[in-house]
Amino acid sequence: MNSLNIQNLTSTFIIAELSANHNQDFNIALETVKAAKEVGADAIKLQTYTADTLTLNCRKDYFKLKGTLWNGQYLHDLYQQAYTPWAWHKEIMDYAQSLGLICFSSPFDFSAIDFLETLDVPAYKIASPEIVDIPLIKYAASKGKPMILSTGLATLDEIEDAIQACRDTGNQDIALLKCTSSYPTPLEEVNLRTMVDFKTRFECEIGLSDHTLGHLVATNAVALGAKIVEKHFILDKNLGGPDAEFSLDKTEFKTLVDQIRATEKILGSVTYELTEKMKNARQFKRSLFVTKDIQAGEVLTAEHVRSVRPGYGMSPKYLDQVIGKKVTQNISFGEPLAEAFLETSQ
Repeated sequence: MNSLNIQNLTSTFIIAELSANHNQDFNIALETVKAAKEVGADAIKLQTYTADTLTLNCRKDYFKLKGTLWNGQYLHDLYQQAYTPWAWHKEIMDYAQSLGLICFSSPFDFSAIDFLETLDVPAYKIASPEIVDIPLIKYAASKGKPMILSTGLATLDEIEDAIQACRDTGNQDIALLKCTSSYPTPLEEVNLRTMVDFKTRFECEIGLSDHTLGHLVATNAVALGAKIVEKHFILDKNLGGPDAEFSLDKTEFKTLVDQIRATEKILGSVTYELTEKMKNARQFKRSLFVTKDIQAGEVLTAEHVRSVRPGYGMSPKYLDQVIGKKVTQNISFGEPLAEAFLETSQ
């Protein structure tokens, strides 16, 4: 299985979240993996659960969704529709690896972790609702794989507990993803400054699990230091399904990847070196030029020299120093002033 080290990421790690976007069709799942590679994702992520490992098959009102995209559905029914059959995992992961994609998953109980360990997954992602499940986090972290934690439903105290749970096992390879568990997320609820605060507060890598539409939030997150960006990915929104409304299709995801890579180019690195084009443009900088003919032995005055464009003469910072010096040769109007023209101090 392809390896992943969060601490050593040199570019934004872009995750295409498969989630329920296979619509229980194995061929669609494989086509989505292939498409994720084609649009430039670095990884494809699964979710490893069954309806019975995630909730109870109960018709009491507690289990009926309210105030969400899935209003009126019972949890068990929703997860039965959305889950990725465990029998698919190995073939999906093998196919992803053959394409050069990293494939990993979000486990939702201990049995899912045990199963994923048999597949030697390279990382674990803890979904936002599970960030309060400290035993689950500790068990996943104890496997020594990178831990990616989504914070969409967590308070500050719960985030602190989750980070500490990882570190208690000796696992320091941790990333916190800013997430807003609203589908799709309104821009005013994103609060990317919180992601920046993660970096200093928890001393770990940061990223974004994004449920907004489009790529604006993701590219801004990268500009603010995100090393991981996760987005739901679907072959075609006409497929429908539980997550279609806030997933990006192939065209949208390709734009996302292109914009993130462009943002990385814009950010560049800390450098004060001039490119060749910048060096060529230095002709437009100011420098000292002779403004009237001057004879050898004359003393330079403010009437003889000015700071003007282009940049072939001495730097303007020397103007005060050259005034009052004798010139050693005739200099004509419009010549750049050079140190070699000036009498040196004895």
